[in-house]
Amino acid sequence: MKIGIIGLPQAGKKNLFQVLTGNEIQERSGPPKAQPGSADIQDPRFDRLVALYEPAKQARARIELMLLPKMEKENIARGDIFNDIADVDGLCHVVRAFEDDGIYHPEGSVDPMRDVEMVYSELIMHDQIFVEKRIERLEKAIKKIKDDKQEKELTLMKRFQDHLENELPLRLIELSEEEQALILSYPFITKKELIIAFNVSEDMLGDESLLDKARPFCEKQKVEAMLVCAQVESEIALLDSEEEKKEFLEDLGIVTPALGIMTGLCLKALGLVSFFTVGTDEVKQWLVKKDSPAPVAAGVIHSDLQRGFIRAEQMSYNDLIELGDEAELKKAGKMYLQGKDYIVADGDILNIRFKV
Repeated sequence: MKIGIIGLPQAGKKNLFQVLTGNEIQERSGPPKAQPGSADIQDPRFDRLVALYEPAKQARARIELMLLPKMEKENIARGDIFNDIADVDGLCHVVRAFEDDGIYHPEGSVDPMRDVEMVYSELIMHDQIFVEKRIERLEKAIKKIKDDKQEKELTLMKRFQDHLENELPLRLIELSEEEQALILSYPFITKKELIIAFNVSEDMLGDESLLDKARPFCEKQKVEAMLVCAQVESEIALLDSEEEKKEFLEDLGIVTPALGIMTGLCLKALGLVSFFTVGTDEVKQWLVKKDSPAPVAAGVIHSDLQRGFIRAEQMSYNDLIELGDEAELKKAGKMYLQGKDYIVADGDILNIRFKV
């Protein structure tokens, strides 16, 4: 799972990227390039399982992050940023919502919803240009030689064109498997899921009026949104102990740090659920597409487990925490053997039986 971080200049993208990944930004000469990083998924269920099993090893699921060049006219004109965007699964648009006279804004004033719509229009326009060029090529090709596949694609592209002209993203269009196959290699940006991170000042934390203002846009466009104060989060990240960090967060009324909120929204937006493998040797968190059958989840762990899948021992995280341990779970009849048709649920704990 790879999320690209985008936004206008001075929105706080670098600060947020450093908070999430712990990476220092490498300043380079020449054209701006995407910078990679990664962060652990923050899931309190994982922490409870580690406390319960006290394993020799532990491994959280991870999210790959990519800090993309700022959305300014020069980078947009060059087009490299769109190539980088095509390489990620989803986008996090960092939007400036804080006032600071010492930090310029490229548009001259702070207006979060204006900036959201401005960047959004650039993404829509990119897909419109691609669709228009594709329609032109298909029409020329069909005039020379009739081709059923190309005619189907032309119909789809015209459908896309009408949709985009209404300022709507392509992710809102339901496609058949055949239609998905037709566009599999195409760099459509608005098919990707989008999260908006409003970068607010410290005194705006806890005030959800901006989220309320953004809600109509988010609901129409199928977008997730969050508030974050990248400046405060970066200060917290510099503290030495977890206890100090916890106290700082509590003083500011921050229930969940930015990484926890963002990774949760990423999983939701990308349609992913978590499952766990547990034991005294290791507790590990895994990610799989929602509604995946047990063999597919087994394949996330190792391809041999999917190939030789027999069944899965399955228990629910909630049941385990409620009853206290596996022995009590067995007594209550809440440890199950699941076959190939079992659909893995968020919070499942699995032990795969297989034979290769």
